[in-house]
Amino acid sequence: MATAEAQLRDAHPGCRLHAGTCDVLQPEQVRAFAAEVETTLGPADMLINNAGQGRVSTFADTEDQAWLDELQLKFFSVIHATRAFLPQLERSPNASIVCVNSLLAVQPEPHMVATSAARAGVHNLVRSLATEFAPKGIRVNGILLGLVESGQWRRRFEARPEADRHLDWAAWTARLAQHKHIQLGRLGLPQEAARAILFLASPLSSYTTGSHIDVSGGLSRHA
Repeated sequence: MATAEAQLRDAHPGCRLHAGTCDVLQPEQVRAFAAEVETTLGPADMLINNAGQGRVSTFADTEDQAWLDELQLKFFSVIHATRAFLPQLERSPNASIVCVNSLLAVQPEPHMVATSAARAGVHNLVRSLATEFAPKGIRVNGILLGLVESGQWRRRFEARPEADRHLDWAAWTARLAQHKHIQLGRLGLPQEAARAILFLASPLSSYTTGSHIDVSGGLSRHA
């Protein structure tokens, strides 16, 4: 966190920035963070919900607690943050909420059954909140991510088997994209996801609510 904060301050001298941490599954911590934000920066105009992880499991080997853990993280990370920031967003003339979701919400994978189901719930939650908050002037949208370059994929690359050691990062990810049938032939970049988030969070999408942008490089088969 400190490193990211320092990089942002270096890149944007003079910006107003508040960095903090909280456990999104602990509502009192989220409320405290929301209060810190308002005190430091004033009331929020946008909220980006971006907590999550993937659980690799099939229906047969997913225990009840795993189901509960997935639903708890995916749902309540959104619910707690939205609840905490809602009073601030209600006072904004350009309020928006963006939920970072996965393509699994509409295109489940057989080895990620619990995560796919939880993601589908968040997909519906976005539409439900969009309907409820529209009279308040608060827009709610989401993005559906495919495979994006991340620390997770870097770790898998570093741990690749000996037979693949001749492949560099570009070749390895290109082969992965081909195996996953990603039409653009590569993994996405974090900044490409960020651009979609920026569009939905900003007044650029002032007439858009209850919608999702597919950021998957053509991996989607649900359209």
